[in-house]
Amino acid sequence: MTRGPRLLNDAGTSAALETYGKIRRDIRLSERELMWVERYRPKTLDEVVDQKETIAGIKALLKTPATMPHFLFAGPPGTGKSTVALCIARQLMGASFRNLALELNASDERGIGVVRERIKGFSQVIQSAPSGVHFGLVILDESDEMTKDAQTALRRIMETSSRTCRFILICNYQSGIIEPIQSRCSVFRFKQLDETDATTYLNRICETEKIQAEPKALARIVELSDGDLRRSVNFLQVAATSSRDRRLELSSLKTFLPETQSEFVSNMLKLAWQGEFIKARDVMYELMGKYGVSGREIIRTANREVIRIPEFNSNQAEIVRTLGEYDFRLTQGANEDIQLSAMLAQISEIGRK
Repeated sequence: MTRGPRLLNDAGTSAALETYGKIRRDIRLSERELMWVERYRPKTLDEVVDQKETIAGIKALLKTPATMPHFLFAGPPGTGKSTVALCIARQLMGASFRNLALELNASDERGIGVVRERIKGFSQVIQSAPSGVHFGLVILDESDEMTKDAQTALRRIMETSSRTCRFILICNYQSGIIEPIQSRCSVFRFKQLDETDATTYLNRICETEKIQAEPKALARIVELSDGDLRRSVNFLQVAATSSRDRRLELSSLKTFLPETQSEFVSNMLKLAWQGEFIKARDVMYELMGKYGVSGREIIRTANREVIRIPEFNSNQAEIVRTLGEYDFRLTQGANEDIQLSAMLAQISEIGRK
């Protein structure tokens, strides 16, 4: 016999909220000890940096919370996707949103077993939130890293549990999500942040932390971050805590901040073009090993840098085709190390023609 959805009883809910309240009080006591990226994370949709059109669309759908659809957030890292998902959870569920939302990172737990057990079990419980909605919320980060079988299982769960659960899927690449799931979601695309908005946000943090920062220093931090606000805040914290007398100057940044990812990739491409394959591969290994940049992110950055390198002008089309070929291989599960080495070798061959 198939069991119907379960309803949380009042006693169980009260006990959970009491425990949660104690945890929240403990957390507030140590809030100043949080790393800055968490301390200054927006709490409401109105506080989200940039993404004005996207936020306006989401707000329109939240005017009637009971009819909220599933969401799919796609875009580059550090543009506010996870933050917006948490803001939605806080708005719908109130202070107890951590109890009424299931947060998973699909890159860690991406198998079909997780979908069938954890998500399915959670979605069978009818939740009751202060806003009046009677559904739980599943926030699935890096969902484009889920296997196709797991996504297929997820699609079925989304169909059968819409009365008791809503899903917010977060991904870097919308193309990594199967079409049947995309068609069941309201899709919102997040863009890279405007440099002016990012700099203004860093300025507010500096004012709160009583840091005197040169405008050029903040501009350099934003440049180093390649549109990733989370990385900008982390860089700012490193720079501020390493500086003397809470002063942040451009001249001091080079001692503790890396080159931009774009500069690394541009240098790598130039070395490969000049026939310096080993040196180019060393730069690649540094990006992947020291800075943790993925193979696909290296190729995506290379695709942007190709048009900025004068030496490539007459061979841009051929190089871009090469990048596309190796990006496709990575999506099929090929080894990053081998494929990117082969890509650099092919660019070296093009440079010798």
